Amino acid sequence: MHCLDKGITARMLTSRYTPFHRPGIKLYGAAGEITKADETRISQADVTLPGTIEAEPLTAINLQARQTYIERYTRFFPARCLAGMKLGFYQHSSVARDLLVELLQDLGAEVIPLGRTDEFVPIDTEAVSAADLEQARQWAAQYGFDAILSTDGDADRPLLGDENGEWLRGDIAGILCAHYLGAQAVATTVSSNTALEACGFFPRIIRTRIGSPYVIEGIEELIRHGARNVVGFEPNGGFLVGTGISKNGRFLAPLMTRDAVLPILCLLALAREKGDKVSALAQGLPPRFTASDRLQDFPTETSLAMLLEFSTYPKALLSLLDGLCGKPVGLDQTDGLRITLEGNEIVHLRPSGNAPELRCYAEAATQKRAGELVQACLQRLLARLELQTFIKNQD
Repeated sequence: MHCLDKGITARMLTSRYTPFHRPGIKLYGAAGEITKADETRISQADVTLPGTIEAEPLTAINLQARQTYIERYTRFFPARCLAGMKLGFYQHSSVARDLLVELLQDLGAEVIPLGRTDEFVPIDTEAVSAADLEQARQWAAQYGFDAILSTDGDADRPLLGDENGEWLRGDIAGILCAHYLGAQAVATTVSSNTALEACGFFPRIIRTRIGSPYVIEGIEELIRHGARNVVGFEPNGGFLVGTGISKNGRFLAPLMTRDAVLPILCLLALAREKGDKVSALAQGLPPRFTASDRLQDFPTETSLAMLLEFSTYPKALLSLLDGLCGKPVGLDQTDGLRITLEGNEIVHLRPSGNAPELRCYAEAATQKRAGELVQACLQRLLARLELQTFIKNQD
């Protein structure tokens, strides 16, 4: 396979947030995730498959690689910087459930593991289940944690909950993490919270399509134009370091792949340095709140057809939004259909890139309002699908 001649290697991962029967494959090079250019070369490659393919047994854990990964963070963060913090770690089936507990303990925190299971748990950090929302609140009340932490299944997306068990949105965690690191340039997706621009922390910002390969392209563009201290993140919380970062005489090397560990550690360290609770960290940001959820088993072709109709026929879009919010004042089709509404509210509809799901994102002046927009839009979209299915079955 000639496209692998630059050291690109394949790694098979268990499902992250998708159901167990839809696992995925990720490809990495020595410097991090593959790019869209790499994907093009791979898709055009000539491949000769063997007559039979036999599954190989899992290799033993590389303890040196594990230690090197831990030292990436223990060398950047001051020794025992989390001393005095009592943390809950929701382990479920995360591949990082042991390593992260060890790392947090190495930095001085008291860590109580929670919810460990050998059954796969599909955690979606952009659409946390009602059960996981309630469970975090119960743990917070029971144990008196300073924070509750977790990741998705393959541990490239963080979940950070405050002392009340309320999960922070990934894009808010991204803004706070970037600011803590002294970032001067940020690449993020079109769906991220607009508090990024409104806060005024970052001189240069690039918005991209959704997906880490596009964020990597944005980071590379910023670097080509001379930007320093370049980072990227996604609304799911995955964080990427594009250039070396120096802070208080310590150095953090670039890592061009989604990272769940760095934002967790940055926000915990920030809380300790400020003497604040985790819930107070976002209070200095402009009051912009986002919410997101999805309709599962929603055919991708149906999603695409609906979005084409909404973008082409104003009456169809007005019908979807009628009585729900203000009139549309702008459409952005960078990725899906992002609708800016009167009153500075936003609704963003997009088919998932790796599952038959339709996602809805919303942004508003309050968390309650953002959640209401998401649920109301999804209910109307589901009703449209059910009506279309009924009509089709009548033919």
